Amino acid sequence: MSECHPDFSVFPPVESALTEPNGLLAQGGDLSVEWLLDAYCHGIFPWFNPGEPILWWSPDPRMVLLPADIRVTRSLAKRMRNGGFELRVDSAFADVMRACGAPREGAAGTWISEAMVAAYGRLFDAGYAHSVEIWHDGQLVGGLYGVAIGRMFYGESMFSRVPDASKIALVRLAQQLQQWEFGMIDCQMETSHLSSMGARTLPRAAFVARLAELVNLPHRPGPWTFDVPD
Repeated sequence: MSECHPDFSVFPPVESALTEPNGLLAQGGDLSVEWLLDAYCHGIFPWFNPGEPILWWSPDPRMVLLPADIRVTRSLAKRMRNGGFELRVDSAFADVMRACGAPREGAAGTWISEAMVAAYGRLFDAGYAHSVEIWHDGQLVGGLYGVAIGRMFYGESMFSRVPDASKIALVRLAQQLQQWEFGMIDCQMETSHLSSMGARTLPRAAFVARLAELVNLPHRPGPWTFDVPD
């Protein structure tokens, strides 16, 4: 399958997205592999609550993390060395998605419905979606999932059941992607947590221009195996 068609898309140009709410571009369509790949190739992602129409977004500015910019504090590095954690990749994709969608303190509901789990499961089966998992004593305690096309990674969500587990997953992902010469990790919306890890904002135009280069580099299909040292 050819991942990206830069001159064709079922979506409107991202420049036509609303400023309020920031980035709302379109509604409708479906969550097929073809629609999702078309969206990601053009800097667009789905985000909607169960029972709502499918909503597609391309916010401005865009939060991104360059793999080489990942920030590891001394305390986090010590926890990575001594915490007894085990890293696995692409071994429990659906479990990671459901953990990301589990109820959180102070949050009402989740956008990660079973329909989303099924849709991204199809992307996983097609070699585009990935999970980075942190295990401790045989239990899944943290991780993240996202989509990779070419040399571009799109982070979708992360979770922790013990302190720092999602941070460790992000650090290990960034270290591996740097070795594989990936150019960016899309973090979608700005948060102080991601800023503390080294992420920054880019104007949407700059993000889309860089994205167009990265998605057309050779694709690394899943399932992945990480080979950077712990």
